[in-house]
Amino acid sequence: MTLEVLICTYGNDGIDRVANMNLPQVDNVKYLISWQTEGFDFLTPNELHRKDIKIVTSRQKGLSNNRNHAIEKASGDICLIADDDLTYTHDQLKAIIHTFENNPNIDFALFKYSGGDLKSYPSYEFDLKKEPKGYYITSFEIAFRRTSVDSSLRFDSRLGVGTSMPAGEEAIFIYQALKKGLNCRFFPITITHHAELTTGSRTPTPGVLQANGVVVAVKYGLLGLLRLPIIAWRHHKQGEEKFFPAVHNLLKGYIYGKKNF
Repeated sequence: MTLEVLICTYGNDGIDRVANMNLPQVDNVKYLISWQTEGFDFLTPNELHRKDIKIVTSRQKGLSNNRNHAIEKASGDICLIADDDLTYTHDQLKAIIHTFENNPNIDFALFKYSGGDLKSYPSYEFDLKKEPKGYYITSFEIAFRRTSVDSSLRFDSRLGVGTSMPAGEEAIFIYQALKKGLNCRFFPITITHHAELTTGSRTPTPGVLQANGVVVAVKYGLLGLLRLPIIAWRHHKQGEEKFFPAVHNLLKGYIYGKKNF
């Protein structure tokens, strides 16, 4: 069984960040770098001239489009979503392979990461159909069997970094997988380290709040309206945003989600 790490990056600075990841060479592990160049010709760093690394370029914009491009070009048995500022170890990558080998019925496995977010996780495995309160998904926690993901299951290009609503795409992606009847399960295993804060852990911008509103609309329908003031109050209590502006942007995203998703 092979694992393919799908690393998405953008521009010259991005490919330099990938080179600085010091990607470990591991049996049955390879790396696919989807590099958005926007038509510019950049030099590939020497560190990436390896047999276990493949680079594919794209002129599309937006991180969701880049992730979809990587999925379409992937060839590994297991695919792992990745960014250009992560750190992996030999044992972490092997743990992903072992998880799928030991759980032949799962289509998606979601894991943990360590780092600047200090993100907390449940200490137990669970089915994503019954996710516990407070749990949320970060994109580079997601691994899946490539053959389980058909052409209709992709990251929504209206969400994610590079759009006006730079969040929420991973939650919608997993929700769609569950709707298709795919087996998605969380495992409390740390698979990577991310030193900086992710979008989901920073003070929410209006666009992030709107993206959260879209997610609520898609996942909870009309009952989701009751969740909006609760989410807004939580941000208000944490000093991240005033209550009424938060409600306004959440509702704006909710309405957009109901109309367009």
